[in-house]
Amino acid sequence: MSHHDNRAKLDQIVGAMLAGDADGLTAFLADDAVVEWPQSGERIVGREACTTVFKNYPGGAPAYTLKRITGEGDHFTIESVADYGGKKVYVANIIEFRDGKIVKQTDYFADPFDAPAWRTQWVERMETV
Repeated sequence: MSHHDNRAKLDQIVGAMLAGDADGLTAFLADDAVVEWPQSGERIVGREACTTVFKNYPGGAPAYTLKRITGEGDHFTIESVADYGGKKVYVANIIEFRDGKIVKQTDYFADPFDAPAWRTQWVERMETV
């Protein structure tokens, strides 16, 4: 598959993510795809298992704000902010395609935190979501 084909599929997946559509979110996963969440030490194996986990999230899927998508060919990164009912979490998804399907996705989640005062003289404040 070409970069453009994979990017078009990724755009559809992101659209499903923003809409809270679990079926659309997993439509381009390979049957043997692996989704890993290193921070909790979890691995979900297979498109069916991923769909089941996503559909059974307590309280429904979080609302996402897309920050950007980068990458090319078979490797892309999605940066977003998830809103879990008022609790904001920064998310980075590393996506790997094979033959037009996602074969591996690694998701990192980070809670926002207050910047320490010791480095204020060397940094600029940026707008957060």
